[in-house]
Amino acid sequence: MRNLRSLFLILALFATPALPDDNDDGIRFLEAKDYTRAIASFRKAASQGNATAQYNLGLMYDNGRGVTRDYGEALQWYEKAATQSLGEAQFNLGAMYAKGHGVPRDNKQAMYWYEKAAAQNVPQAQVNLGVMYEKGEGVSKDYARALYWFRAAATQNFPDAQASLGEMYDEGKGVARDFRQAMTWYQKAAVQGHAGAQNNIGVMFQEGKGVAQDFRQAMTWYRKAAMSGFAPAQTSLGYMYDEGQGVVRDYKEARSWYLKAAARGNAPAQFNLGVMYAQGQGVAPDAVEAHKWFVLAGIQGYPNARKFQDMLAKKMSAAQIVEGQRRAKEWYERYSR
Repeated sequence: MRNLRSLFLILALFATPALPDDNDDGIRFLEAKDYTRAIASFRKAASQGNATAQYNLGLMYDNGRGVTRDYGEALQWYEKAATQSLGEAQFNLGAMYAKGHGVPRDNKQAMYWYEKAAAQNVPQAQVNLGVMYEKGEGVSKDYARALYWFRAAATQNFPDAQASLGEMYDEGKGVARDFRQAMTWYQKAAVQGHAGAQNNIGVMFQEGKGVAQDFRQAMTWYRKAAMSGFAPAQTSLGYMYDEGQGVVRDYKEARSWYLKAAARGNAPAQFNLGVMYAQGQGVAPDAVEAHKWFVLAGIQGYPNARKFQDMLAKKMSAAQIVEGQRRAKEWYERYSR
């Protein structure tokens, strides 16, 4: 399972300048959860041209603190601060364009503002630029540029960048494949609690990539990521129990982890649950329940899910198929929000 990178990060920190002013008052009111007075103080300082207060006011509207969430209003305040070269505001403005919040989605504008923020060493902007170059979003795909920006943020000890840099070495994108370098960067991110990097270390131990194959070590790292709610790691942990890799085979424990991942929309976990119910592994055989899980995995285009669904349907009554679809719809409506 690979680490799924998050392209868009909205900052949750409120900035404060060196000298006391109305913005400082806003910060104090914010810490006291007096949002009405915080907004009033930020607005007063923002109207006087204080870039930090403009940014903070944008955050209030962006996050819906003390006001109804209003992306359009947030965008305006971010833009005022961004044009005064406040890096954090430039980053958030880029994210608004990337996500289409308060403005039509525009990857070129997103890149424009990310570049300005990245030039001021805002690591989130550097990571997002790296992802855009890696995926070719708003710009031609360029692994060398992606590496450049991931490395710039990684050297600031930013875990998302370290994990991304590890993946570039792991996959040989823009650089010769080097599992040892990949592991080095994954470890730097993992010790900071980065679940994706922890999961990827688990993959390396499970597959013996750059290290001796060690299922117990794989289990250890998958569990760290799984406990953080990282669905791919929960699925991998379930698979280890399912197959008895590094642990005594335990279908009950496997099912438990698959269910956790399935609730987070993980298609492989949903498919594996379908197999368990179809074959009666750790549960009584249940074609209806198996059908439900194959339907859910198939909705996401998971390989073979439709094939297994169709094969199972040939052995089911029309009523059973309808019930399986009903259960799938109920689950989807409950957990896809």
